[in-house]
Amino acid sequence: MFDYKVFLKNLTARPGVYRMLDDAGQVIYVGKARNLKRRVASYFTKQVLSPKTRALVQHINGIDVTVTHTEVEALLLENNLIKQLRPRYNVIFRDDKSYPYLYLSINDKFPRLHYYRGAQKGKGKYFGPYPDSGSSRSTLHLTQSLFRIRPCDDSFFRNRSRPCLQYQIKRCTAPCTGLIGEADYRRDVENAMLFLQGRNEEIIEKLAGPMQAASAALEFERAAVFRDQIAGLRKVQETQHVTKGKGENDIIACVRQANLACIQLFMVRNGRLLGNKAIFPGNGAGDREGEVIGAFISQHYAGDREIPHEILTSHAAVDADMISTVLSSQAGRRVQIRHRLRGERAKWMQMALENAGLALRQKLNARENIQQRFESLRQTLNLEDLPERIECFDISHTGGENPVASCVVFNHTGAVKADYRRFNIMNITPGDDYAAMRQALERRYSRVQKESGKLPDLILIDGGKGQLSEAEAVLREMQLDSIPVVGVAKGVTRKAGNETLILADTRQTLRLSADSPALHLIQEIRDEAHRFAITSHRQRRSKQRSRSVLEDIDGIGSIRRQQLIRYFGGLQGISRAGVEDLAKAPGINKNLAEKIYNRFHTEP
Repeated sequence: MFDYKVFLKNLTARPGVYRMLDDAGQVIYVGKARNLKRRVASYFTKQVLSPKTRALVQHINGIDVTVTHTEVEALLLENNLIKQLRPRYNVIFRDDKSYPYLYLSINDKFPRLHYYRGAQKGKGKYFGPYPDSGSSRSTLHLTQSLFRIRPCDDSFFRNRSRPCLQYQIKRCTAPCTGLIGEADYRRDVENAMLFLQGRNEEIIEKLAGPMQAASAALEFERAAVFRDQIAGLRKVQETQHVTKGKGENDIIACVRQANLACIQLFMVRNGRLLGNKAIFPGNGAGDREGEVIGAFISQHYAGDREIPHEILTSHAAVDADMISTVLSSQAGRRVQIRHRLRGERAKWMQMALENAGLALRQKLNARENIQQRFESLRQTLNLEDLPERIECFDISHTGGENPVASCVVFNHTGAVKADYRRFNIMNITPGDDYAAMRQALERRYSRVQKESGKLPDLILIDGGKGQLSEAEAVLREMQLDSIPVVGVAKGVTRKAGNETLILADTRQTLRLSADSPALHLIQEIRDEAHRFAITSHRQRRSKQRSRSVLEDIDGIGSIRRQQLIRYFGGLQGISRAGVEDLAKAPGINKNLAEKIYNRFHTEP
């Protein structure tokens, strides 16, 4: 038993991070504290704790502590440790990529507006962030339809001799060919900036004057352009959610049901809703809404992610004051976290809660549906226990070239993409799917056994009796033949619904009805394995085709390749050169020159 009294007696009251360990020495929880002594002691008091916290305390066999100088350091260290260790009792949110923006290169003569994701190093203007690529791209398309700012990259723009398709479909004014002047294009750019800032009324006022002037001068086509822009803006205003304020807010609502939590994130910038997304945490069962929100804010805004001026929450976030202090220090300005809302903000929060509830119900329905499918599969295959983890293998190649095997993983929550694996198949006869399947299974389960990883309760093989026999042989050699294996043969027509299941132990074949939940689950897993295999194969094929023949020559590294290409002006020049000419290139001796010459002239 862990003697917490002795541990607390010598624990410091400074800020820091604590890591709770189980009997095996594994980290099961990571937490931050403004006062380590007070926070750790709270776990061992007689006050009422949540069931999850009580379970955590029962498994504590040791605590490691790291003292930090400030709360900021504690928050950053906590987030790094959670991402690295993924403790079983921490609420963990998937670390999404950076959020997308729209980037306007305002310093160019004819600025470009395009979708952008990554570090903000450019000197132009960034609009966003948007919660997902869909909302940012739809805003980009809408902006282009209204103001026709060019989306093309600079090299494409500089080398045009006639307008491209974007001009034909009225998404660009073709500044590349001089069909619009710099002043008129700059006016469109300024209006586009106002639009992306949500200042539609200002744009309409600016456009009304030129429209009337053009009409009075009998320039009806020019007046029609302004008229259409005003009409488009009015239409956008009818469908856009706009607040009365001009601040920047992130609205975070949390809903819990049946040990599942959902975070709904709304992003409001310059009084305009940019979009929203639903986020489901891992290990969040049993945590209160305030704990889930606190964990989300801490992890979501860690690093260099943009922090709004205000974060509005549906419930009081745990450690809200501490997190607010840390975020303010990180942003270099005051960041407020508020949950007592009135007026329009309360309406926003109500909408966020409704969306969170809807997303949660859909998730629960999907989970219930997949549970039914797993139970149906257990009954169909006459398995003793309900399978918790299913792995499926597939092979993809083109005429035997660049074969790739995929392994996808499903459990009772659906696809477990973090556990997906791909295998580049090497040293087999082209087109030998049996050898490819054998190699994939050997590599997969030898590593799983070596690293004491999770073994599946059921293995699906996309193929017929030949692939199934290879799978049986591999599993028998590896002493894993207790795992049930099922082949999924597509049949002669290769149509969905005509699959035949082949049981490895008895060679019994099953044809399930088209409405069988078990068949639907198998089809979903098999199709995902097929998709992942094809995607992986295409990536490998594309990489190999873009590979330089010089990379296969011993002694030719990246620097020498660059020098050769620069000296001869490209691969074509190298291929035409003789041994004497090659030996004159920087860093190339006669021996290397002969190797390069032979590579281009004697090998197929």
